[in-house]
Amino acid sequence: MELLVASAIGVLVACGVYLLLRGRTFPVVLGLTLLSYGVNVFIFVMGRLQSGAPPIIKPGAAGYADPLPQALVLTAIVIGFGMTAFVLALAVKARFALGNDHVDGVERSGPERVP
Repeated sequence: MELLVASAIGVLVACGVYLLLRGRTFPVVLGLTLLSYGVNVFIFVMGRLQSGAPPIIKPGAAGYADPLPQALVLTAIVIGFGMTAFVLALAVKARFALGNDHVDGVERSGPERVP
């Protein structure tokens, strides 16, 4: 199971980094989202969730569920949603202001030659 989760995290992060390096704004937004999903899964898995364990320490309880990773992931999801909404609004505004959706605002049709 650990190998499956580690592979999923690796694929999410790799796809996120690949999309972050694209020249258009929408793939960059998708890359940020995938990267944040990968980090969220990583933080969630690092908490070592236990089924049937009490959420707080009680006298006589052998194990307990750590609430910190769950709280961190929930907070990261909310912040990531807000960040995605902001970046999408920024991308739409840049598209209408510049006339294209390229990251640096310059549309390139082919390989450039520098004199």
